[in-house]
Amino acid sequence: SVTSTALKAGAAIMVRRRFSVREFWNDVRRNGITVLQYIGEICRYLLNQPEDERDREHSLRAMLGAGLSPESWQRWIERFGAVQVFEGWGSTEANTNLINVDNRIGSCGRVPYWEKTNFRLVRFDVESESHPRDANGFYLLCQPGEVGEAIGYIVDHPDIGGGRFEGYTSAEATEKKILRDVFQKGDAYWSSGDLLRYDEDGYFYFVDRIGDTFRWKSENVSTMEVADALADYPGRELINIYGVQVPGQEGRAGMAAVLMQDGHAFDPDSFYALTEARLPRYAAPVFVRVSPAADLTSTFKLRKVDLQRQGYDPNAFSDPLYVRDDAAGTYRPYSAEALAAIGLAPFGAAHG
Repeated sequence: SVTSTALKAGAAIMVRRRFSVREFWNDVRRNGITVLQYIGEICRYLLNQPEDERDREHSLRAMLGAGLSPESWQRWIERFGAVQVFEGWGSTEANTNLINVDNRIGSCGRVPYWEKTNFRLVRFDVESESHPRDANGFYLLCQPGEVGEAIGYIVDHPDIGGGRFEGYTSAEATEKKILRDVFQKGDAYWSSGDLLRYDEDGYFYFVDRIGDTFRWKSENVSTMEVADALADYPGRELINIYGVQVPGQEGRAGMAAVLMQDGHAFDPDSFYALTEARLPRYAAPVFVRVSPAADLTSTFKLRKVDLQRQGYDPNAFSDPLYVRDDAAGTYRPYSAEALAAIGLAPFGAAHG
C-alpha cells in the first residue's frame, strides 16, 4: 500500500533484496529516505542493536505499518527522535481498515463517526471460539474496553468500490471469511480473525489473532500483551508466547520461546521476577523454551504452529526447557519432578 502511494505521488522508492539490521540506517542516510514502511518485528530488531551516537542523524520523518507495540513505539521515539508513526490495521484482502493519524501511542486507529465506516467490532467468546448472539440471533457490538473481532460490512454494489470483498481464488476459502446474517437477515461481513478493543475516545488497539489468545485458570490470555510486557527482558532478541495443551487441564498453559542475543544467557531467576512484576499469575508463562535461533516466516512474524505442536515435550526438541515454580520463585530446568511439583501431567499423556 505504501509502495502504490509512492508510485501515485511520483516519489522514489528504495527496495532492498534482504533486510539488513547493520545497513538499515546507513541506507536511510545514504539515500535520504524520508518515509519508511515497517512491520513491528523489524523495529524490534533495530532497537536491539547497540546505541550509536548517530542514532538521531537521519532524514526519516514518518513511518507507516503495523505491529509496533506501545513499548517499542515509545523506545523508538526516545532513541531515534520524533518520527511520526502511522500505525494501522488491515490486510491485503481486507475490505476495511483503520489507521492512527495522530500519534496516539499503541493505537492502530480511531473511529470518530461510526456512520462513516463499514468497520464494526463484535463480541467474541475465546473459550468457545464463537460469537455470542442476542435473543433474535444477531451479533452483539462491543462496548469500550471489551475485546471482540473486527469485521467489515461487505458492500455489493456495481458502482461502489469501497467495502467490496474480492475474496480468494478458492470459493470455499472465500466463504469461510464471510459472516452472514450479522445484524439483520441477508447482510454479510468480512471476518478478519483479529481481536481488537477500543477506548472511550474511539482509539483502537490490536489484542491478538483469534486462536492465539487462550484461556488458562478461567482467564483470557493475550499472547501479544504477554510478549509486550516481557519485551524489555535484558538480553532477549525475541520472545514468542503461545498456549499449549496440558492433559487433564482446562484451556492451555502459557509457554514462552525465548531467543537471547549473542553474549547473553537466559537467567531463570530474573525472568521469573519480571513476570511477577509485569503480569498476573495466570498470564505468566508456565514453560520457557530457550531457542538457539528464531523461527520466522518470510515477513518476520513468529511461527507458532510448530511450537504449539511440540508443546513442552522434551523429546520433540533439544532446546533447554524450564518449568515455572511459584513456591521457589524461579523457573526450574524441566524434569518429571519439576512438572509433578506444580501438579501437571507429562506432555506425552495427551496422546495416550
